[in-house]
Amino acid sequence: MSILNKNSQNLPIERSFKKTLHKNLKFNATEQYKLLRTNISFTLPEDVKCPVIGVTSSVRGEGKSTTAINLAYVYAESGKKVLLIDGDLRLPSVAKKMNIDGSTGLTNFLMDSNKIMIEQYKTAVNDKWYVVPCGPIPPNPSELLASRKMEKLLKMLSEYFDCIIIDLPPVNIVSDAVAISKYLTGMILVVRQNYTEKDEFENCKRQLKLSNVNVLGLVMNGVNNGSSYYRNYKYKRYYKYYASHEYQQKSSEVK
Repeated sequence: MSILNKNSQNLPIERSFKKTLHKNLKFNATEQYKLLRTNISFTLPEDVKCPVIGVTSSVRGEGKSTTAINLAYVYAESGKKVLLIDGDLRLPSVAKKMNIDGSTGLTNFLMDSNKIMIEQYKTAVNDKWYVVPCGPIPPNPSELLASRKMEKLLKMLSEYFDCIIIDLPPVNIVSDAVAISKYLTGMILVVRQNYTEKDEFENCKRQLKLSNVNVLGLVMNGVNNGSSYYRNYKYKRYYKYYASHEYQQKSSEVK
């Protein structure tokens, strides 16, 4: 298994994606992403050359994918060679959010890892930033993420990058994030104020603790100091995206 640097082709970034990037967000948001990057650096072991960081949430819609994208961007902006992987092999959104071709990606790497043309996944936004979409949706996401192939792939990519960030499915809906956690340096948990139910958040924390997942920290999205911390939210419909045929039919929806 090897990484080939030939046939480099920067991924185009369309104008509609730019509003997602930290540099086009409001000042407070941009500073928070930079602060997140700094705080993570204090929580990571000093002897880890290339940390592999998972980003997840309790339920869908809390902003984990946007957080993963912007975290990867600020790492690249600081001069780190960073790889963003869409590890949601059920309902991927990174390619859609970034307006890039998602037809090939992680699942292709896992099916045929002998030759990986990593340079073709370099973005046009920053030459230190690489993005690998999900690729074709497989029938066995959890098994793939927990496989030895995934472990070997991450070890190989860690020799090439300074940091790897993986966008993962919500913990309370499927077991994928927990399945891959043994290969991660740590996990970031994203919650959204006035959206996430307290019981869902507590259940997510409990599952991560029982699986001995190293939780690096918590990201609170949509903070409004004048409102309550949690509110009730009917989230049952999200389970359908992951558990039924409707899931694939609606895979074009933005998280």
